[in-house]
Amino acid sequence: MDQSLTLRPVTPDDLPFLQRVYAGTRTDELALTDWDEARQTAFIEMQFSAQHEYYTKNYPGAQFQIVMLNGEPIGRLYVDRWADQIRIIDITLLPEQRGRGVGSQLLKQILDEGRRLNLPVTIHVERFNPALRLYERLGFRLLEDKGVYWLLKWTPV
Repeated sequence: MDQSLTLRPVTPDDLPFLQRVYAGTRTDELALTDWDEARQTAFIEMQFSAQHEYYTKNYPGAQFQIVMLNGEPIGRLYVDRWADQIRIIDITLLPEQRGRGVGSQLLKQILDEGRRLNLPVTIHVERFNPALRLYERLGFRLLEDKGVYWLLKWTPV
């Protein structure tokens, strides 16, 4: 990829953008409802706030970063580094940025770090997430079925 992919820390000013990124993960689900735009917006705001609060409270040592492509924000990458593993808390791109190799590039960087440190990399993924194919291609394997979510693990060789 000849484009400039960088990461920068999340700031409070990023919350509207992060909510937009989150909303992009719920589009298909909301299309199945008969809710008007105001109700959908209220739902997204509530769910995003709950998720954001959960992540910041339960992963106080994590890096919360904005994914930048050519200087423009296109997604989020939240990673926590523990003594025994690297945990990808969340990796989400705006819908129009998916399928273009950015997610693969970010994941490969994290896997390279895992390889250097001889640490496994783990992530929870919804069992019907289309990105599962990408994770499997990169060598992630099912560690635990948690119902809606699967805990996947990549182990350095």
